[in-house]
Amino acid sequence: MPTIVFVSPKGGAGKTTSALTLALQLAKRGVRVTVIDADPNYPLAKWSEGGGCPETLKIISGVTEDNISGKIRDAAAVDPFVIVDLEGTASKIVVHALQEADFVITPMRGSWLDAEQAGRAVALIHDQELAVQRHVPNYKLPFAILLTCTPPAYETRNTASLKKSLLERGIPFFRTEMTEREAFRSMFFFKGPLESLDPKLVPGINNAVANAESFAAEVIEKLSEKEG
Repeated sequence: MPTIVFVSPKGGAGKTTSALTLALQLAKRGVRVTVIDADPNYPLAKWSEGGGCPETLKIISGVTEDNISGKIRDAAAVDPFVIVDLEGTASKIVVHALQEADFVITPMRGSWLDAEQAGRAVALIHDQELAVQRHVPNYKLPFAILLTCTPPAYETRNTASLKKSLLERGIPFFRTEMTEREAFRSMFFFKGPLESLDPKLVPGINNAVANAESFAAEVIEKLSEKEG
């Protein structure tokens, strides 16, 4: 019963969109999912008010640094998947969430500025590893960078250069990228899953669904590698 934590120090990196996309794809497979909406703006809780939330998906808000650990543990005791959407990295709530994490995803746009900011999240993950290693030698907290908002039809030089840099530094990243598509933004406008969007109003829904399915499949693959 994995707990997947989304951490990004930079706004606009696609963190909440990626977290919701993953949760919806898991729920679509008939898996029960709890999402902990720890963003103080509660974007996911507001999304769920639209009535498009699947029965297998539950969203919990009202989270603070004092209760987030308990909420994650309570959810993990009931549902197979727990997804935590956080804001920023410079707060105790992030540290508490990482202490409960089985896997961490750091969304990042394909720019060097975003890469520098994402490095703060990676450093925080390594700090958590070192803290646990005092009691559990060789402990590792699995994580991966998720490139977001990339052009769907081509790869920019910046993105290619960033991927090469991540590879050379041994920093894991997803093969799947969350591409820039209106359909992902429209989930929040119309407050529903991708599959519920009207193709007359939103272009590229099928491509967005394929992108979402690929991302979810790779997350499951990485979790299986962790268990193996």
